[in-house]
Amino acid sequence: MDCCKSAEQKVMEVPAGKRRFGTAPVYFTAVSTILGAILFLRFGYAVGTLGFWGTLLLIILGHAVTIPTALALSELATNKRVEGGGEYFIISRSFGLNIGATIGIALFLSQAISVAFYIIAFTEAFEFFFNFAVQRFSLVLPRQLISLPVTVILGLVILRKGSNTGVKMLYAVVAVLFITLVLFFLGKPAEGSLAPGHLPAGDIRNMGDLFLVFAICFPAFTGMTAGVGLSGDLRNPARSIPMGTILATVTGLIVYILVIWKLAVSASPEEMLGNQLIMGKIAVAGAVIVPLGLAASTLSSALGSVLVAPRTLQALANDASFPSMRINRWLAAAGSSDGEPVNATMVTLMIAILFVALGNVNAVAEIISMFFLVTYGALCLISFLNHFGASPSYRPSFRSRWYLSLLGFVVAVIVMFRINTLYALTATILIVLIYSYINRYHRNRTGLESLFANTLFQINRNLQVYLQKSESRRKEKEWRPGVICISKDSFRRERAFKLLNWLSYSYGFGTYLHRIDGYYSRATSQQASEELAKLIELYETSHNHVYVDTIISPSYTSAIVQAIQVPGISGMENNMVVFEYDKENPENLGEIIDNIRLIKAGNFDICLLSSAVKEMNYSKGIHVWIDFNEPENASLLILLSFIISGHPDWKKSSIRVFSTCKPGQFEDTRREMADLMRTGRLPITENNVEIIEVTHGSSVKNLINEKSAAAALVMTGFRPETLKHNGETVLGGYDEAGTVLFVNSQYQKEIV
Repeated sequence: MDCCKSAEQKVMEVPAGKRRFGTAPVYFTAVSTILGAILFLRFGYAVGTLGFWGTLLLIILGHAVTIPTALALSELATNKRVEGGGEYFIISRSFGLNIGATIGIALFLSQAISVAFYIIAFTEAFEFFFNFAVQRFSLVLPRQLISLPVTVILGLVILRKGSNTGVKMLYAVVAVLFITLVLFFLGKPAEGSLAPGHLPAGDIRNMGDLFLVFAICFPAFTGMTAGVGLSGDLRNPARSIPMGTILATVTGLIVYILVIWKLAVSASPEEMLGNQLIMGKIAVAGAVIVPLGLAASTLSSALGSVLVAPRTLQALANDASFPSMRINRWLAAAGSSDGEPVNATMVTLMIAILFVALGNVNAVAEIISMFFLVTYGALCLISFLNHFGASPSYRPSFRSRWYLSLLGFVVAVIVMFRINTLYALTATILIVLIYSYINRYHRNRTGLESLFANTLFQINRNLQVYLQKSESRRKEKEWRPGVICISKDSFRRERAFKLLNWLSYSYGFGTYLHRIDGYYSRATSQQASEELAKLIELYETSHNHVYVDTIISPSYTSAIVQAIQVPGISGMENNMVVFEYDKENPENLGEIIDNIRLIKAGNFDICLLSSAVKEMNYSKGIHVWIDFNEPENASLLILLSFIISGHPDWKKSSIRVFSTCKPGQFEDTRREMADLMRTGRLPITENNVEIIEVTHGSSVKNLINEKSAAAALVMTGFRPETLKHNGETVLGGYDEAGTVLFVNSQYQKEIV
């Protein structure tokens, strides 16, 4: 198989004629993995420690992850055909191939090591044999005497006979498991037992140990998705996966509740804590049937993992998840006649044999649980996000509920860290490292952005409607800048964009429109697309909070008319227009002044940015000049200076305020400014406030040139009426100052 194909082409395909399985294998694979070793070996310990009601709470907690996951998986599986790899396929096609491969590798390792875990547990069914060897011959035999041959035999059966034989074995094993459970429920407390014979009232204890016991029992909740790994071999995955998975999950829940009830009424806590095979004392013919059931359950779980793990690995290889093309082709290889993942099965078996030989995988088992929880959490998160951000192509025939998917994701994360914080962090670090490595040789792959972008789109859409409805109520109580700027000099000067970015960083929202001069046509539309891409790339920084777009218009005035009639994409109305011109060469200043009246007709605040060639040294700070003749501009000037200074560009700067007043009003003005700084909680000290008495005939411009020549940004107010009558001279004469921002407020803003 060619691993250089596109992602869509590389999906493992099994010919339609070879898709031979219906719903039953999905159900039996899942239920046999659910009803595994923990049921026989640890549920007695759980009931003995926590009591019936405490263990019931434990089961409910486990199913708070598994039921949402089963529903989420069923939903995702009915949207489109789930190909080989099951869970991996779903995650990779939703989160992208790189993240999918990361979780897929972790999932495969979990499935492969699980084979060893189940086979080691399988040897506990032969405890009588090992006890006999000790008692009769004083021989302490290693458990590997049984576990290693069983692993090899199981592998040979799968390799030689294929999954079809494995599924037939699965049916037989499940039948034995069913008989064992029936005989257990028919059993009575053993003679001499201290069992109460009924469920004790208030049978709950040691709740402080809940998560300790949960960690031991968690593998009992990790099997419900096992059947999804057979997706590539199913005739109708969209039907079989939901039905088989949900039925298996519900079956497991019912059986677990019945088992812990039977244990609680049949044995005392001391008996349950002292004998891990306490079920054997209760069941009919328990001495034989319970070890047989344990052997059947563990063998079936191992068999299920042997069937599923290679298909996950094969799907990973088909997507070229590994750095070597040779390795990908080798792992993706399938049997010529039946499509079996031969090489992937051998790798799975070698991993299983390695951990079986070690003999103890208890420490690894908890990390396995972490990876399973990561997988379950990812599936629930995908379902949750699709409820809010799905594209029209997302049309599953089965639907879960968004709150259930969210519950599954949240509980999965919480349980990870409550089981073992160290292992949770270890699993997280391993996943990050795997992703970093994969991302190094697959930099061109994307996918995660699409799912989250769709979700953000839906959230933003609803927020816009909400904000529009609440705008009239909100704007009376608080003011924040909704700024719009139109410029055709985007590639010549960047000061206007920077100003919008400063205003938008923490408290406002800025829309920057690059104007294309001309009428709308195919040519100007193409030009607009190209220049927009350049602008986005130019301003793509972590501190950029401005929405950038283009506007095609034959004149500056018509562009303004178009722009100010459209609400901001943030959902709030634009309330401020920024104009910008070159201070040394104000060729467009006349055009700006001509459009001031147009802007004022819409009740907009106005900012005129006079950009100087002089480099802005942010450490020199912002100088705010308040003219006593323009009290309506004072509050907006101070608010804007505060908002601008919140951008990281200005983190080492300070704000200085200069307030002019008439002779004899110095003390009153000083007191008013001090009260304003204090009640407004503005980061401006009294030392940075200077009151200047201005006599008749004095020039404020001269004062600004004198005192603010070194300032990075000078801010002062203006009146449109004065600008209308006196023209450009109102804005001229600031030769010594650098960049100047002229501000006009539509109404006096509330600072406090």
